[in-house]
Amino acid sequence: MGLLSALLLLPLVGGLIVALLPGRKVDLIRRATLAATVVVLAFAWSLLIHFDPAVAGIQLYEAHAWHARLGSSFTLGVDGFSFPLVLLATLLMPVAVVASGGVKHGAKLYFTLLLLLETAMLGVFMARDWSLFYVFWELTLVPLFFLIDRLGGKNRLRRQKAALNFVLYTMGGSVFMLIALLLLYDAVPTHSFAMGAMAEAARGLPIETQVWIFAGFFIGFGVKMAVFPMHGWVPLVYAEAPSAVPLISSGILLKMGGYGLLRATETLPGAVWALQGWLATLAFVTLLYGGVLAWRQRDLIVMLAYSSISHMGVVLLGIAALNTAGLTGAMMQMLAHGFVAAALFLMVGLLDARTDTRDIGDYSSLVRSMPRFAFFMVLALTAAVGLPGTAGFIAELHALVGGFARWGGWMVLLSLSLLISAAYAFRTVGRLFTGPVGKAMREVPDLTRPEMAAVGVVSFGILGIGLYPAPALALVGASVAQLARYFGG
Repeated sequence: MGLLSALLLLPLVGGLIVALLPGRKVDLIRRATLAATVVVLAFAWSLLIHFDPAVAGIQLYEAHAWHARLGSSFTLGVDGFSFPLVLLATLLMPVAVVASGGVKHGAKLYFTLLLLLETAMLGVFMARDWSLFYVFWELTLVPLFFLIDRLGGKNRLRRQKAALNFVLYTMGGSVFMLIALLLLYDAVPTHSFAMGAMAEAARGLPIETQVWIFAGFFIGFGVKMAVFPMHGWVPLVYAEAPSAVPLISSGILLKMGGYGLLRATETLPGAVWALQGWLATLAFVTLLYGGVLAWRQRDLIVMLAYSSISHMGVVLLGIAALNTAGLTGAMMQMLAHGFVAAALFLMVGLLDARTDTRDIGDYSSLVRSMPRFAFFMVLALTAAVGLPGTAGFIAELHALVGGFARWGGWMVLLSLSLLISAAYAFRTVGRLFTGPVGKAMREVPDLTRPEMAAVGVVSFGILGIGLYPAPALALVGASVAQLARYFGG
């Protein structure tokens, strides 16, 4: 068994163990799940020893015959695009378990589904065969549907509506992605689903054919990425899902869409070059639309949902730039937003559990009763704005440089979106931490030690990348440079 196969099996084994534990022992189930995610985290990060950042190609490669006549195989591998996202996913899963401290009812099902979801997400990032990629992509729907439908908000009809909304959006997008895959499979002479073989053959296809195939990929990945106008599932799902789901969705699942789009760009460079203007337009619209709607929200979770949409617009903009700086910005934004979103959704979820409200108007002067919470919340919100010294600044700076090199003055729209982000971020700080102390907020307990540890980990990522970005840039650099060469950037 290869290293990546072992990594893929670890959370699945952990899920089986949790499923066998007595359902009434909630604390034992939670500790077992946390232990499983920490083991997966340690194993994944130990693979840094075997990964050479200077190599642009696929590493830790392993292949096993699956269906020879169909041309599909169980093939795993990582490069500078996928390995950082594997590390991010494994790091955020223990944080999600800590964020689920209030889960009592259905705990065994809840934590088993979380570990199954981790398996599916890792499979998406490590698959090197499009058919295997599609299987893992669809597998993520199963645990998410039950997490939302069975274990979501108190209002049964609203959580069922959210679950159905999510499935219809995602499966609708997946249909277009499947059609694109089948068209690509039929168009290339190799009749293989191997990513490398399909990419090599697809680059020789006529531009018109590439455009049609890429359009199918873009719809599938755009839905998961929450690009305007395919974002409709996000606010409802985030509002009704249990606390860990918005954290995982914003921190990891949205990145699946960005990652898939990078793979589609690698496979069909001619189509992306032809559609560059359209992609940039959608990126700018997504940036501004998400920011404006975030600014208008009173519900903190919904505000963060629209904020995430705006931040994914930066990812799309970086990809559309098709140069080294832009693609680097897209990758760094996925990593930076993963840490920032995890911190914000973790703390808002904990605050909701303590106060039973998410309305920003219900809070005041929490800095007096929750000073530790206030410190980390302000850090995360300023990182979301892209304050120098945080990961968000590194990402947005690269996206800005790459976009300016490609479109010049149009990048003022990115600056405008950052101003909107600053407006709602500082409004949130003002509403949460200033003014008279309300009666309901005087006795709100501050972060506990496990919660401090969880938010400390993601905050370390925010500051670590912001103050010393060299290791993260080196991790993605070779693969980014290889892709940029297709576009002369």
